[in-house]
Amino acid sequence: MIQIGENNYAFDDPVVIAALVGAALLLLVLVLLIMAVRAAGRSARMTEPLAQQVSQLGQSVQTLSDGQHQLAGGLNHVSEAQAAAQANMLQLMEKRLAQVSGQMTENLQGSARRTAQSLGELQQRLTAIDKAQENITKLSGDVLSLQDILSNKQTRGAFGEIQLTDIVSKALPSDSYSLQATLSNGRRADCLIHLPNPPGPICIDSKFPLEAYEALRNAATDWELNEAAKFLRTSVRKHIRDIGEKYILDGETADGALMFLPSEAVYAELHANFPELVREGFEKRVWIVSPTTCMATLNTMRAILKDARMREQAGAIRRELGLLFADVDRLGTRVENLDRHFNQAAKDISDIKISADKAGKRARRLDNFDFEELAPDSDPAIVKLPKGG
Repeated sequence: MIQIGENNYAFDDPVVIAALVGAALLLLVLVLLIMAVRAAGRSARMTEPLAQQVSQLGQSVQTLSDGQHQLAGGLNHVSEAQAAAQANMLQLMEKRLAQVSGQMTENLQGSARRTAQSLGELQQRLTAIDKAQENITKLSGDVLSLQDILSNKQTRGAFGEIQLTDIVSKALPSDSYSLQATLSNGRRADCLIHLPNPPGPICIDSKFPLEAYEALRNAATDWELNEAAKFLRTSVRKHIRDIGEKYILDGETADGALMFLPSEAVYAELHANFPELVREGFEKRVWIVSPTTCMATLNTMRAILKDARMREQAGAIRRELGLLFADVDRLGTRVENLDRHFNQAAKDISDIKISADKAGKRARRLDNFDFEELAPDSDPAIVKLPKGG
């Protein structure tokens, strides 16, 4: 491998071999010429054939020199063509590389946008999942808190009182009931409805023993189910008896009371599977109500309160009606008087018009010097004077 300028040539290239052969021949010719010149120096005389050969040899050397120049021009042309081809090839490769690089950049940018969008959507979904998980965790805590409330007798009673208070406050006016009202026997009712006599004030108790119902729901065997049912019957009977003794007082309260159940499930269980307890409550004048039936009962009580208040105000209403009738009668009398005055004024105006018409006629006759005997005056408004008067 040889390098000429910026071009590289291999020894197995035919062009390079031809150039080397030409150079070797040229060198051989130069050597022979030098030897001939030296021989001519040693021998002053040379024969004419030798001179001709030398002349022919010089021509040959000139021919070889011209061929060498042509070969060098060909090599330069080939080198220039190869350089131009390499430059075109480089430009084409650079152009293709730029196109490929642009496409790759565009594809990478699109992939990056799609990836970023997908990551954003995934982040939003993860955020929604986190919020849902927080809500589920909060709901689980609330359920556990409600379970803790219902498992404690005092807190369960407070829960029932709050629910009863909410229902009563929505169904009745604020002055028609009292919360935690103390009776004459020292007992304190959860709610006392101030109904008129009859039936009188009625008490509502919201403390129900839910332990027996929970035992009934959690029973796994027939024996546990029977024991829980016995426990429920005993607890409900005792509670009905306590309500009847505490909140039904002769001459102070109504002859019945309400036992409020804060759960529709317990109310349905009693009516479905323990109807004897409901009948026993009726016998003891203790009526069992749920949130739904309590609202219906309170609406009925509201109608009773409204009717009682209307009866209380009946005297005042009658008194006001009497005064209203007197005012209407007086107004009629005054209208009649005004109508009579209007009729008298209309009659006076009519008489005035008649007198004015006659006065106008007399004035026109006087203006026309008409002194004929006039007709007797028929105007009742003119007063005739007696003779001599």
